[in-house]
Amino acid sequence: MSDVPPGPPAPPGHPAGPPTPPVPLAALLALEELGLRRIAGPADAQLLWVHTSEMADPYPYLLGGELLLSAGVLLTDPDTYVARLVEAGAAALGFGVRPVHDTVPPELVAACDRHGLPLVEVGPGTPFTAIARAVWGLMAEARHRELRRVTRAQQALATAAARPDPIPAVLHQLAVRLSGRAALLTADGEELHAAGRQPAPEVRAALARLSRVVSPAVHPAPAPTSATDTLGPAHLSAYALGGGQGLALTLATDHREPGDHTVAGVAVVLLSLLTAPHQGADAANRSAALVRLLLGADPAGVAPLLGGDGRWTVVHARRSGGEAVDPLAAGALGAALGSALVDAGRGAGAVRVLVPGGAPVTPQPGWTLGVSALAPADALDTADTQAARALGRAEATRTPLAADEPVSGLAALLPPGPAAAHARALLAPLTAPLAETLRCWLSLNGSWDRTAVALSVHRNTVRQRIARCGVLLGVDLDDMDVRTELWLALRQE
Repeated sequence: MSDVPPGPPAPPGHPAGPPTPPVPLAALLALEELGLRRIAGPADAQLLWVHTSEMADPYPYLLGGELLLSAGVLLTDPDTYVARLVEAGAAALGFGVRPVHDTVPPELVAACDRHGLPLVEVGPGTPFTAIARAVWGLMAEARHRELRRVTRAQQALATAAARPDPIPAVLHQLAVRLSGRAALLTADGEELHAAGRQPAPEVRAALARLSRVVSPAVHPAPAPTSATDTLGPAHLSAYALGGGQGLALTLATDHREPGDHTVAGVAVVLLSLLTAPHQGADAANRSAALVRLLLGADPAGVAPLLGGDGRWTVVHARRSGGEAVDPLAAGALGAALGSALVDAGRGAGAVRVLVPGGAPVTPQPGWTLGVSALAPADALDTADTQAARALGRAEATRTPLAADEPVSGLAALLPPGPAAAHARALLAPLTAPLAETLRCWLSLNGSWDRTAVALSVHRNTVRQRIARCGVLLGVDLDDMDVRTELWLALRQE
């Protein structure tokens, strides 16, 4: 009796990579140079390794999944022999004819058919070592294919993580690469994002249960980082994400390949980074400052605790394609802009981000941004209005970013006090909605359509409001001098 290992181990320091996939028995039988022939049992066996034994009962020496090779030296009771092989988990039996047996014993053929064990006839010209070498070769090819598949999946996931919608993009790539369903679930089983074909209701329920298994909120002592299950033909997996948010990546696939766990592991790392809350060293100070503001503290007094130099830029943002925004996507935008102070908004509302210290705000792929002028903490309401106005202009002009610039040029030369007083008197007849419509219309060179887009109203509404402005102000808005004076007055507000 001797063991034939599946191949040499990886050299020291070499990454192990995904396990070697099993070799289909059919692939071995297809090698014509070996002359092997299946004469009993099913044809769909999967081989994990090769073992040679002439013992009457090799059961104690089998691990399961072997192609057991034997010449039947001590074969006396074929039915008991085959039953013990099946009990040990052997994948198939290769029986060598000659010199012990001229043919495969009929009793052995019948026993293999009865117990469902594939039986392969090995001709006298085929050494057992040639079969072992062939299995090693098939394993090496399978491992190379699996490594190539895993590497390509890793590259695709990394590319997806750099897209404007990184979380849905990563889940989509994972679903494609594993040919199944990938979803991000909360500890309560709520599905935040998903990709791939919709599973049956019972599968979704099973995935929700599995996500609770890896949730630290449910199993804090400590919770397992992953869990697997099967439901009919579906293979189910759940992986806990880092960051302590109680999120889990769940997978439902029709089959499970050896490298799937490695691919899922890469996705877990990426999703953990993408969903982790932005935490700076001064997070405690920021939280304390916000609490003080809510409790009525003077904004100027708590501004230093909020970070930066006490001045802020307000950013309003909406998805360029009009998609709804969830808190994870809003948080990712805040992280890209360098701030954890994010209001995700609701429905069609814009995401709002407070960027500290005059940090530059740059266009973000997939987003349309409106940026206020730099403002102290006690003027953030004005900056908020500026950012909303800038976002409307950016959407109307189809630009990725528009900024509300501070007063400059000739307007900056006007004395602030008298200019502001004149502006208030001039614009006094207008309500706030009319004044905002007039400001937007003038900033967009009198374009009805762009103003309608910026204000999210119908173009006829814009026309009616502008006509009303002309009546209330008693001026001709087609006159360039009138437009100029009104624009300067609006800029003084």
